[in-house]
Amino acid sequence: MSGTLFVVATPIGNLEDLSPRARQTLDTVDLIAAEDTRHTGRLLSHFGLKTPLFALHDHNEEQAVDALLAKLNAGSNVALVSDAGTPLISDPGYRLLAAAHAHKVRVVPVAGPSAATAALSVAGLPTHRYCFEGFLPPKQVSRRARLAELASEPRSLVFYESVHRIRDCLADLVTAFGADRNAFIGRELTKMHEQCVQAPLAGLLHMVDIGEIVAKGEFVIIASGTSSAVTTSINAEPLLVELAAHLPPKVAAKIAARVTGGKPNELYAHLLELNKARED
Repeated sequence: MSGTLFVVATPIGNLEDLSPRARQTLDTVDLIAAEDTRHTGRLLSHFGLKTPLFALHDHNEEQAVDALLAKLNAGSNVALVSDAGTPLISDPGYRLLAAAHAHKVRVVPVAGPSAATAALSVAGLPTHRYCFEGFLPPKQVSRRARLAELASEPRSLVFYESVHRIRDCLADLVTAFGADRNAFIGRELTKMHEQCVQAPLAGLLHMVDIGEIVAKGEFVIIASGTSSAVTTSINAEPLLVELAAHLPPKVAAKIAARVTGGKPNELYAHLLELNKARED
């Protein structure tokens, strides 16, 4: 019987956020696949754990997967961890998980810290629907192009950013989304110098420029989506009529909503009104 692959969330700053279950798992597995063995080694040492470590990072993941899969198939239990937070959320591990599923290896999540969910929980922005973008492209041209694609996204948007690009990223967000778009920065979450600030994008940029938001550490940026009050440049009615000629009304309304940013129920009701007007 094959072993189990545990995907274990580890602290993003405060070591006390390691759950008892995560600690027990790291103590009892046969091997820990770690993004940085030195970093994870310090975590294990803090808790008095001595489980063997195996390096699994962006540069060796393709080669390391076969070795880890062989251990799992031989019955060993393996824990996957990243440097901080929940593995695979902008961290290595995808190839290993894909291979584990393909070979019917049991996969178990050991839930815990995540910078994205920690920031969302305190942002004070709409969180019933959100879109995780992770790190934007490092080069300005590509970053601006991606932000232009996201400018009309109605869901709150979650980004990770490094200290080296935080100022340029905020400036590009102001350009793409507008100075008044409400947003949030979480800096050094769960750590001693944690900052949580909500303000319009232009305000956040100004606070970084004057040092009120310190340009040190790791950042999560959340930008609210476009307001439902903002009308799209696409006229929904012609699209509705065309779609309804080939599809059931509810399906037509749902597709039109995706394209125009409108609400499916409102578009469906409008389509019924149009049909009724034609019948009359």
